[in-house]
Amino acid sequence: MYLLYFLVWVIFNGNVTLEICLFGVVIAGLIFAFTCKFMDYSIEKEKKNLKKVFRFMRYVCVLVKEIVKANFAVIHMILSEREEVEPVLVKFQADMKTPTGQALLANAITLTPGTITVSLENSEYVVHCLDESLAEGIDDSVFVKLLTDLEKD
Repeated sequence: MYLLYFLVWVIFNGNVTLEICLFGVVIAGLIFAFTCKFMDYSIEKEKKNLKKVFRFMRYVCVLVKEIVKANFAVIHMILSEREEVEPVLVKFQADMKTPTGQALLANAITLTPGTITVSLENSEYVVHCLDESLAEGIDDSVFVKLLTDLEKD
């Protein structure tokens, strides 16, 4: 959070000079101290969040890769004359601990072309898939593993 405060200071100033950086270090420190004292934040939480940033970036990279793969699968399905599209509704359970993890999984499924999360109740997902082939392994997908890993600690 301290680095974020410092970067915001530099961006808002529009220049990078020694004077701006020195003032930025002091002001970011004061804002960080205020955050720690009055907003229930601590350096321990800062360390945990820093570890999670790399896990989240990995999740975002995998999400983009899966979106591209699913785009090609849907394009192939549309352009192929021999395949008959068979839509299917799939129900599965995912043990996400937090509502944020549940929402991220539902959004990852919906962002992937050919699948839409229809409902989410009590960790049970109902997903509409454009074809049966897109439903294979949805309950044990890479998203579930990455988000479970992200929820740790």
